[in-house]
Amino acid sequence: MRIFFNTILIALFFPLFTAAQDNYEIQVYGSETVAKHSTMVELHSNFTFDGQKQIQNDVLPTQHILHETVEITHGFTDWFEVGFYFFNAIGDDKRTTYVGSHIRPRVAVPQNWKWPVGVSLSSEFGYQKRQYSEDDWTLEIRPIIDKQWDKLYLSFNPTFDKSFHGLNKNLGYVFSPNFKAGYNVTKVVEPGFEYYGSLGPLNNFQPANSQQHQLFVVVDLNFSPDWEFNCGYGWGFTPSTDNGIFKIILGRRFR
Repeated sequence: MRIFFNTILIALFFPLFTAAQDNYEIQVYGSETVAKHSTMVELHSNFTFDGQKQIQNDVLPTQHILHETVEITHGFTDWFEVGFYFFNAIGDDKRTTYVGSHIRPRVAVPQNWKWPVGVSLSSEFGYQKRQYSEDDWTLEIRPIIDKQWDKLYLSFNPTFDKSFHGLNKNLGYVFSPNFKAGYNVTKVVEPGFEYYGSLGPLNNFQPANSQQHQLFVVVDLNFSPDWEFNCGYGWGFTPSTDNGIFKIILGRRFR
């Protein structure tokens, strides 16, 4: 199995190396995949209170827009899953529409390898309408490393984004790190914070004011192994970053 796993890992990395995560799925991933023969259905909802107010680079404003993303993920083995995303926008001035879709295969290091940290690799590819993104065809490569120490949980996603068609198609591979820290104050309640960044091409980081940096204060509620709930409020720290975003992720596992 190890040879087969390594072959898939190489195949996912080969195209390597998509613009940043955007505000459709604001999430720091954990390394664990959906269980074999199980399906996870999630609704990602977020509202931008303080975003871009004008059309920029032919992209519609993000001020006061609601994003609703449906994510369906199926586990095919104990270490391999495939997710599908359906992006939607709801807003005034004709901004309400279906925006696009992505597909996301992911492999994880099997637990019986007994690595000291959880590790998986996600590869997400798809299309978004040009009015809602500077780039319409994009690829995201997302390594995922996480660890649970007693009540403390940490996850790091050093993400690489590549545009194949759009404004940034010649920009190269953009480094977009994500990080999450959570602490179980009870068996159910886990507050924490999530960081989302986009620094620019690997060989030439953008000036600080052109980078994107967001910090969310979040809480996860672990009230059932069949349900997922995450909510939080985030702030942007540069002029190019949307500010004042409230997000909710609600998920249900079907075994």
